[in-house]
Amino acid sequence: MRNDYSADPKKRNLQLEAKAHVAVQKWIDEDGMTEPPTAPASIIELHRRFYELLPPELLFVENSKIGERIPVGPGELRTRYVEVGRHVAISPGAVPRFLERMHKAYSLPGRIEPILAAPCAHHRLLWVHPFLDGNGRVARLMSYAMLRKTLDTRGLWSVARGLARQEAAYKEHLAACDGPRRGDRDGRGTLSEAALASFALFFLRICIDQVEFMEGLMRPDRLRDRILIWAEEEMRIGALPPKSDAVLKAVLYQGQIARGEVEGILGTSSRTARRVTSALLEAGTLSSASTRAPLKLAFPAKYAGRWMPGLFPDQGE
Repeated sequence: MRNDYSADPKKRNLQLEAKAHVAVQKWIDEDGMTEPPTAPASIIELHRRFYELLPPELLFVENSKIGERIPVGPGELRTRYVEVGRHVAISPGAVPRFLERMHKAYSLPGRIEPILAAPCAHHRLLWVHPFLDGNGRVARLMSYAMLRKTLDTRGLWSVARGLARQEAAYKEHLAACDGPRRGDRDGRGTLSEAALASFALFFLRICIDQVEFMEGLMRPDRLRDRILIWAEEEMRIGALPPKSDAVLKAVLYQGQIARGEVEGILGTSSRTARRVTSALLEAGTLSSASTRAPLKLAFPAKYAGRWMPGLFPDQGE
């Protein structure tokens, strides 16, 4: 995030891709997506935003059979036939029609249906393979957006991390889902419904695993205590003004507070209230969309080790 990249070109490329992924996920978290995640326009926009952040040398795919380097345009649907392992993707002319069909099938109302739709849409997007490259990245971002919208995850966990940690099983499930129907009782389409159900179960178990992983790291039952202890120490050394902890405590209990409430919380003058508010904003512990917007708790990376110990490994590890 500080633009400090590895001298190794391969590692550098991975770092650039990771940074682009973070930027697109941030765009999702800030409600930049105006249409449902499964909408063709949203899928194209995810691809465009991701690839626009990559350097020119990463905007190509290699065709080893003919030794050709094919350019990848940000947000451009493929115009070529492709093979992914044993899967021969649909013709490029059929891609828009299949994306529309996928959107109608998996853009569902309710609470349970969208959760079940996320893994199904994930595979179907990869099966359609709408782009020459970046389909896996787009599928994971789309799934993230679907679950965030349905479960209001607030960006606290991502299924992409869990899928990356079980890459071999993930690819095996996807390959199985590409297979044809296994008899008359295996759904009504051309692809295996049983394989898709198995992948959905695998995917949702990954989601639960990631929720439990983040809960164990954050220990939300102790988060308030850790933040207030940190604030007391900062006040003691003069890094924060006195009574700063009272403002943080109010935000922790209420979720957000209006700027005008700070004076009453502190029981001081408006000048002192502004000074405390400015100090907390400058420290990065509070955030606000504008000078008149409510104050909300922020989680600056520099305090992660104190506020959420275990979230990042020690430097020696």
